[in-house]
Amino acid sequence: MDTIALEPERINTAVEGSDHNDDIFISEDAINAIIKVKAENDVPEDMYLRLGTSGGGCSGMNYIIGFDSQIADNDNTYTIRDHNIVIDKKSLFYLMGVTLDFVDSHEGSGFVFNSPFNEKVCGCNHG
Repeated sequence: MDTIALEPERINTAVEGSDHNDDIFISEDAINAIIKVKAENDVPEDMYLRLGTSGGGCSGMNYIIGFDSQIADNDNTYTIRDHNIVIDKKSLFYLMGVTLDFVDSHEGSGFVFNSPFNEKVCGCNHG
């Protein structure tokens, strides 16, 4: 029996000048993993899933995922399937077009941020 791949959920960034390709995508596998992590760790329903970024030097952008109860003035909030998500405005720009996925393979399992903009090379001209 063939399995049908579901379209990822979309977060419309609503950034001026952006289009549907600039949405943030969350795969079905990631949503299921978030539900599982919340249940296994008794994460309160009022906690937000925080997505963010930080500079990563020559390795590119570092992506951040976690749970947070604090919402700051520079945060945007979204809801996908009754799950609250928070993204700070600076990170929002760097998350545009990114897909949050969850992989489970013989090499390990975990959340993965797939960006169409990141190259898998170092920019420091070493190695």
